[in-house]
Amino acid sequence: MAVIDLNADLGEGMGDDAGLLRIVTSANVACGAHAGDTDTMRSVCGLAARLGVRVGAHISYEDRSNFGRTPMAVAPEVLAASVRAQLERLSDVAAECGTEVTYLKPHGALYHQVAVDPIQAEAVLGATGTLAVMGLAGSRLLELATAAGRTTIVEGFPDRGYRSAHRLIPRGDPGALIEGADQIAANAVALAAGVDSLCLHGDSPDAVASAAAVRQALEAAGYDVRTW
Repeated sequence: MAVIDLNADLGEGMGDDAGLLRIVTSANVACGAHAGDTDTMRSVCGLAARLGVRVGAHISYEDRSNFGRTPMAVAPEVLAASVRAQLERLSDVAAECGTEVTYLKPHGALYHQVAVDPIQAEAVLGATGTLAVMGLAGSRLLELATAAGRTTIVEGFPDRGYRSAHRLIPRGDPGALIEGADQIAANAVALAAGVDSLCLHGDSPDAVASAAAVRQALEAAGYDVRTW
């Protein structure tokens, strides 16, 4: 039976984190740079630990005012120091909750920058030890992580439109967001064979219902929904 992981961006102060944690198998927890704080980290990590959901660090540019979605020209050493601090903060909270951080996933503008920029990608990798790395198929971040012998998790986005096989349509452009639980679930099944994990965004009013539809469709298609 083929295995597929379901991940969601959590601890960002929006949506139903608890509802999504009962459906997904991996939680990308905001580390305070674009969103989140110690209380939200503790809430997500605590429930993730009780439910057996894997915890990952959702690292970002230090840019709360723009929710981490604005590209930034950051010196590699500055970026590395920020990422290291974010990871240490989440790791301490996770340990308090009886779990641990086992992977990283960049957020927003940083996610897209490290897909094409080897300098920032190396800065992120250099600051995160041997953690597994989640990212977009074909990204420089995953290429460099693979070369370094690190575990990589290729993810797909059933609720986002694609410009090409390896690039998403930018938010705000026509076709960027896919709506409707049935369509998102169908996209998830279509994407699943080519990725290790599927990202379910939690910032829409029907996010939990869509996530449940995705999981049901994947299981009906013969997938074992669990972490890698």
